[in-house]
Amino acid sequence: MQTANDIRSTFLDFFAKNGHTPVPSSPLVPRNDPTLMFTNAGMVQFKNVFTGMEKRDYLRATTSQKCVRAGGKHNDLDNVGYTARHHTFFEMLGNFSFGDYFKEGAIDFAWRLITKEYGLAADRLLVTVYHTDDDAFNLWRKISGLPESRIIRIPTSDNFWAMGDTGPCGPCSEIFYDHGPEIAGGPPGSADADGDRFIEIWNLVFMQYEQVTPDQRIDLPRPSIDTGMGLERLAAVLQGQHDNYDIDLFRALISASADASGAAADGPYRVSHRVIADHLRSSSFLIADGVLPSNDGRGYVLRRIMRRAMRHAHLMGCTDPLMWKLVPALVAQMGQAFPELVRAQPLITETLKLEEERFKQTLERGLKLLDEESARLGSSDRLNGEVAFRLYDTFGFPLDLTQDALKARGISVDVDGFNAAMARQRAEARKAWSGSGEAATEAVWFETREKVGASEFLGYDTERAEGQIVALLVDGKPVEKAGTGASVAVIANQTPFYGESGGQMGDAGTIVVAGKGRVTVTDAHKKLGDLIVHLGSVVEGEVAVGDFADLQVEGVRRGALRAHHSATHLLHAALRRHLGEHVTQKGSLVAPDRLRFDISHNKGLSPEEIRLVEDDVNLHVRANLPVDTRLMTPDAAITAGAMALFGEKYGDEVRVVSMGEGPDTYSVELCGGTHVRRTGDIGLFKLVAESAVAAGVRRIEAVVGAAAESWVVEQSDLLGRAAQSLKATPGELPVRIETLIEDRRRLERELSELRRQMATGGAQAAANKTVAGVTFAARKLDGVPAKDLKGMADEIKKQIGSGVVALVGAADGKASLVVAVTDDLTSRFSAVDLVRIGSEALGGKGGGGRPDMAQAGGPDNGQVEKALSAIEEALAASA
Repeated sequence: MQTANDIRSTFLDFFAKNGHTPVPSSPLVPRNDPTLMFTNAGMVQFKNVFTGMEKRDYLRATTSQKCVRAGGKHNDLDNVGYTARHHTFFEMLGNFSFGDYFKEGAIDFAWRLITKEYGLAADRLLVTVYHTDDDAFNLWRKISGLPESRIIRIPTSDNFWAMGDTGPCGPCSEIFYDHGPEIAGGPPGSADADGDRFIEIWNLVFMQYEQVTPDQRIDLPRPSIDTGMGLERLAAVLQGQHDNYDIDLFRALISASADASGAAADGPYRVSHRVIADHLRSSSFLIADGVLPSNDGRGYVLRRIMRRAMRHAHLMGCTDPLMWKLVPALVAQMGQAFPELVRAQPLITETLKLEEERFKQTLERGLKLLDEESARLGSSDRLNGEVAFRLYDTFGFPLDLTQDALKARGISVDVDGFNAAMARQRAEARKAWSGSGEAATEAVWFETREKVGASEFLGYDTERAEGQIVALLVDGKPVEKAGTGASVAVIANQTPFYGESGGQMGDAGTIVVAGKGRVTVTDAHKKLGDLIVHLGSVVEGEVAVGDFADLQVEGVRRGALRAHHSATHLLHAALRRHLGEHVTQKGSLVAPDRLRFDISHNKGLSPEEIRLVEDDVNLHVRANLPVDTRLMTPDAAITAGAMALFGEKYGDEVRVVSMGEGPDTYSVELCGGTHVRRTGDIGLFKLVAESAVAAGVRRIEAVVGAAAESWVVEQSDLLGRAAQSLKATPGELPVRIETLIEDRRRLERELSELRRQMATGGAQAAANKTVAGVTFAARKLDGVPAKDLKGMADEIKKQIGSGVVALVGAADGKASLVVAVTDDLTSRFSAVDLVRIGSEALGGKGGGGRPDMAQAGGPDNGQVEKALSAIEEALAASA
């Protein structure tokens, strides 16, 4: 087996033997690009070389660049551990040419390295090129011998790289590895491209242009090459793995984590071990490059990465700091390639250990700080307000707690200083939210929250309650009252309305001020975590700040929301039971008429798996399990087995929703949403769709209760109508449809053959002309689809022996143009040039292909004869 270290060495040695200078990885903190938080690609250290601002004593280079993507535009943090290929830290293998070799050299190097040095089978590889990059297409065909079907033209920016709005840019060519038909997904450019079957392993960037302005692009005087290949992805391919975390490097780190924690590597803590292994790498390399944990900037991102890993260690039950114990395993794996790890090992170890200790002891540290500050004071002195604010802001100490702690010593607190520090923080927060659009709206909510306080939610126990209106907003501005017709945002001191959050949509209903006014509430949102905003219109009278109102939630809608939300919990448990413990929630939507549930899973669900999950959920619906809600501390909840979602903010108390009781408990999750009282209230569960959202993420869609019954009735009606149309019973439909499909295919083949005969028959052949000394066969073919034209053109080429063929097919309001040139004339005429001339006359755009065959399209606007004439004129002009 080729280890990750072997793979890196093979790459660097190959390019060194081919005239490239091995250049050490640059630091993770970019020295030449203040716009980047971290180095995130191999070309970063060469950016000024590509732009001509810097000269080096070599024209070819190769690197294994360490990269971090965990902040700013390139942020993979929240996906790490749940997908097969997301990392905060990764290595980018690359080769670079600064005005030396160009496309042919880059493609030749890539093909030789992958197929000869690494030994990958050519039939498992395919490549993409930018759709207009004929040079790259032809070079791939010549160098690799790949069939045209495995050289895919991509018309999107995915295959066109740019350094920024201006500067060097150019087309890309990506190399993909095919993991085989047993993995879901289609080739790049297809509708199923987001699947996991075809994995990009290398990207070749051909820098051949300079974007001078948004509208002007010129050729670079010295085209260059920039390539990037993820070491982890390549190692997975070469080691026969589909998951990056199963390569030797990660398995060694995961094994060390399992040994140190006592938690099995492939058990329920699989995701935690993956997170720890990945975050250990990014944290250690950042520390080695001089970044230390802090409360802002890069240090804050580092702290966030570290604490995410440390939280997973805590979830695994580690009572002592864990990550520092794993540093020797990391150094053993990567220290030889990156000696900075060896040099910084003591600093890395100490930093990790101290940060984890801090994380576990924030409350103790806060109390210690208070003791230290107060010990310096006499009985008549006051605690500095800045210190009191720091206790509040950093450790969550309320002012009254600090005052109580000092009261026994006769020490007071500088309340004015505390308030001044608080006001300064609020001013900074307002400034941060200042601006336009949504940012300005957030500033309004911030001001409102500071003025009226949090909203108390009463909706767990009731759908109706009284509350006092404490704020009104119209058009985003605070008002004292609002009359009939006004679109208004209403905030009450307490409310039964659930504000949209955690995936569950907000409630609708009414707010009535007796004898004065009525508001129809169409939605409710949660702002800043605890401010519930009722959105709607005043439909009667007026309402004002200070009014006492009756708040009534729309019961039927709330009931449907509850049922769908509780169903997501059962669905989550069933998915984990039947697909594996790796399944975790990646996002959700709970609506009154449907639910959407995204999960971490690397392949599509089979029909059998869908049936198992659906049956399991309905089994527990019919069991009519009790749904119990308890308030617990987060630690106690997780200890009790509750599923917690990282990224959610949990306070000192959390709601734990369990379904079932005792040994029959089926689901336990932390959740702030509303739920049914017993699972039987869900009614019926029907899984209606399953699809890919992103790599390693699947989306489940389902309906329950009345929505599920409506769906079943609708599907039954559709089935009945289909059966009636085919004069068959529903049970006969599959066979009848297969017969119809086969009949249609046969008729299409027959029709295509008739069209070919008509296009190439004697009457048509008599219409051939001689233009510029060559035979010109021009045909207008009404009703012929684009897919048939190339075959007809080939047939006519055979008939005429030597000449040019131009066919225009018109069908369904669209016209398609094909131009073909026999091989003996391609030195005089290019099918690509001729098809573009015809396309312009047709009113289309461009077109493309090969010198002997090209195709374009346009509208069927009566210009078909004009297009053929334009091609004929171009031929005549060449005489």
